[in-house]
Amino acid sequence: MNYSVWDHIEVSDDEDDTHPNIDTPSLFKWRHEARVERMEQFMKAGEDLEKGLAEARRKLTEAQKKTKNLSSSATDDAKAELSKAQAEEKKLKKEERDWEKKLEDHRREEKKMPWNVDTLSKEGFSKSIMNIKPDVKEETEEQKEQKHKTFVEKYEKQIKHFGMLKRWDDSQKYLSDNPHLVCEETANYLVIMCIDLEVEEKKALMEQVAHQTIVMQFILELAKSLKVDPRGCFRQFFAKIKTADQQYQDAFNDELESFKERVRGRAKIRIERAMKEYEEEERQKRLGPGGLDPAEVYETLPEEMQKCFDEKDIAMLQTVITKMDPTEAKVHMKRCIDSGLWVPNSRTDEGDDKEEDATYEELNKEMGQQKIE
Repeated sequence: MNYSVWDHIEVSDDEDDTHPNIDTPSLFKWRHEARVERMEQFMKAGEDLEKGLAEARRKLTEAQKKTKNLSSSATDDAKAELSKAQAEEKKLKKEERDWEKKLEDHRREEKKMPWNVDTLSKEGFSKSIMNIKPDVKEETEEQKEQKHKTFVEKYEKQIKHFGMLKRWDDSQKYLSDNPHLVCEETANYLVIMCIDLEVEEKKALMEQVAHQTIVMQFILELAKSLKVDPRGCFRQFFAKIKTADQQYQDAFNDELESFKERVRGRAKIRIERAMKEYEEEERQKRLGPGGLDPAEVYETLPEEMQKCFDEKDIAMLQTVITKMDPTEAKVHMKRCIDSGLWVPNSRTDEGDDKEEDATYEELNKEMGQQKIE
């Protein structure tokens, strides 16, 4: 065995013999700081040499490319440039050799340096594993929507089954068998499911699914606080909730009640929006040829004209219009035609009655309209 490698060691931190008037810890500290500073300067010099060599090789590569390109050209200018390029290439090759020699000398000097407490040993390998969810790039709204859609299409039946579970143990076992359900997509689907049930007035089912929604949300919040994958901490939630103190249980129940109130509010808004859409559709269906709503036009008519339309009495309508100001009567009749309350050029159920035809003619004459057949 060759133990000579241990003969060249710089020791400064474990010497016992120092002058009694010298503070030993301070002396060791100063020596260590001075040695570390020398090592840093030496390493910095080595890094500068490596950078210089890399730059010299880069320039040489460019010069060689330039020389190669000029060699393929036969013009006089190219030949002149080629001579210069060859000279430059030769110069750069010499610089490269100089840098290589300096770096080799530096490495040789490094091997001659005495060992010390900082260089006696080096870490062979180091590896630490922590069960922490890595930071991921935030998804766009389109990506989230597509991810949710794909997940629901694949696991909708399982999500609904989880939403109907009532006992803690049953929920924990089901998630143990189906850990892929422990995610944001499940929580989002359960929220939508609650609103749908409330709109359908299935109150008891809504409250049951709401309970499971809060369970999933609590698990996700726990995972976020611990910075772990939610699939790895849902058992901790169930262990905690089953043995929880009153304060934690109250927090869970308060969040559950608040969530159910939010669901009722969202369901109410959805119903109101659906009613408005239905009313607008019905209104569009009622619109007359001129784009007016007959119900709205009817409300703006004088009471006497409303009575004529209520009783479908054309003779009464003719009499009322005769008594009205011609301009006002024309405006009202125009709105009636545009809304479909009055349809000119049409027959009544007794269209062959001569007296009724005469009444149509007189009414149209008063209004300046064409004859109704």
